[in-house]
Amino acid sequence: MKILVTGARGFVGRNLSLALGEMEGVQTLKYDLGDEAKLDAFARECDFVMHLAGVNRPKDPSEFRTGNTLFTEDILERLAARPDPPPVLLSSSIQAALDNDYGRSKAAAEDAVRAYGAKTGASVFIYRLANVFGKWARPNYNSAVATWVHNIARDLPIQVRDENAAVDLVYIDDVVKSFISHLTAAPAGRGDSAAPPPFLSVAPVYHKTLGEIVSAIRSFRDETKTLLVPDQQDGFTKKLYATYLSALPEDAFAYPLQVHADARGSFTEVLRSADRGQVSVNVSRPGIVKGQHWHHTKHEKFLVVSGTGEINFRLADSPDGKIVTYKVSGEKPEVVRIPPGWTHNIVNLGDTDMVTLMWANEVFDPANPDTFRLEV
Repeated sequence: MKILVTGARGFVGRNLSLALGEMEGVQTLKYDLGDEAKLDAFARECDFVMHLAGVNRPKDPSEFRTGNTLFTEDILERLAARPDPPPVLLSSSIQAALDNDYGRSKAAAEDAVRAYGAKTGASVFIYRLANVFGKWARPNYNSAVATWVHNIARDLPIQVRDENAAVDLVYIDDVVKSFISHLTAAPAGRGDSAAPPPFLSVAPVYHKTLGEIVSAIRSFRDETKTLLVPDQQDGFTKKLYATYLSALPEDAFAYPLQVHADARGSFTEVLRSADRGQVSVNVSRPGIVKGQHWHHTKHEKFLVVSGTGEINFRLADSPDGKIVTYKVSGEKPEVVRIPPGWTHNIVNLGDTDMVTLMWANEVFDPANPDTFRLEV
């Protein structure tokens, strides 16, 4: 199946082209400005058209009509001349409902696609997209979100016209998934009962204020200091965080951690989560005993990834002093759970440093540490 993608080097086209490239039995015909010589051949051989190309920030307002309306009509004329006109999906905009140069040019492109479907009987799918965000959106071009993640990641100033103003957003992966769904769907758009609605949309749509968006992005930037990982249960936050990470400059992928070191070894906190606790790396020198405490409610998981040792337990109020021991080794990865009510320690029995990955179910709170000294 040959899919013609116009605007293939744009924000949506780049993401869509990669997703199509991952599909078996699909060949992507990529068209963009400068590829005019290929358009005739692409129009003759394609099995489906994803028409994404357009103009949204021209130097001259007349370019709206040229790039959005006339270009769409040109492609449709080539397709209609075939004995088997292919289905066409148009990526339009919610601004097509507005009375401005851009909106009118997009609405006219929609009319042209509808006329093509009525004339040829080919399936047509017209999307009026909300504000799209995600990886590879261009700052100062595609959207405010693209500009904000780019600037905040570089500690550059941003402008927010009204923090209480709300905007509807859709995520790029959801857009791509929705577009691709039509490649295997039953034919529609022929004026019969199977015809799609006049305009299609992508779900889910996120209704957010500008202030909420900017506040979230700034919290992502501060993660290098707070170690706080965003809430991955919230769909919008998860997608916005991925968008922020994709906007990082190449020299900012890594960030240093604070290492607490002494003669016994070191302890380094790696990340925190508001509802899932914290992860740390503990290094113990040979012969060193660490821990010797217990918790009322807090619980932990230990995983030795290098070295050999043992983890010892005793009930905090044990009447007989019984000790439970687990042998641990990086050669045999095994998670050891640290239940509440058991005082515990971890001992390095080897002749090299022992490295342990530690998880606690809550972030350490100095005002309420729930950690009580008691030797095993």
